[in-house]
Amino acid sequence: MARMSLHDFAPADVNRGPWIPTSLSNNPRAGQWSSERMSQGMIADYKRFLMTDGEGIRCSLYVSGCPFHCVECYNESIWDFRAGHPYTQKLEDQIMEDLAQPYVQGLTLLGGEPLLNTGILLPLCKRIRSEFGHTKDIWSWTGYTWEELMRKGETPDKLELLRYIDILVDGRYMKDLHDSLLQFRGSSNQRIIDVPKSLENPQNPPVIWEKLHDQERFIPSIYG
Repeated sequence: MARMSLHDFAPADVNRGPWIPTSLSNNPRAGQWSSERMSQGMIADYKRFLMTDGEGIRCSLYVSGCPFHCVECYNESIWDFRAGHPYTQKLEDQIMEDLAQPYVQGLTLLGGEPLLNTGILLPLCKRIRSEFGHTKDIWSWTGYTWEELMRKGETPDKLELLRYIDILVDGRYMKDLHDSLLQFRGSSNQRIIDVPKSLENPQNPPVIWEKLHDQERFIPSIYG
């Protein structure tokens, strides 16, 4: 049971998605998966001015490639690191132009697995901080847990990218823990983490986003 606290899916686990070689677990060892080896510099989509991928009005960048392969993943069509089309300077300039709109709160990184596409995302996030400072926030989803990212031996580019991220939604999607009332998450094992506060003491449990507000399933006062 202790291993499940890190959302471990063994090769025969029912939460394991299709098309994964039986010898491969989606509970990677520290440093086993890296952007340098896996990323093809591809993106699946870019969407402007949404209100579903985090707080406020946002722009969302979907990178290609994810080896976690969670069962009933809503984006399994972009598990392949070769899916989509190449990330370009033209697209980056468009993202910056969109973020400059006063009503846009920030950028959201999704996928695919953002932390396995750091070659694309690190330069982008650095540019955002250079041009906007912290007037625009950066959210990211990841299949990694916070504890996995903090392990000794994890690739340093992941931690470098985390230092530019304000809010991280962590953990694999687990269909048995699905709850449609969760805010910005698909399953109850996932957490919304305040990254800057958590990095102050990275070996402690992560600090949960202070604005977390899941919907109530039953409100007795309404029914007397």
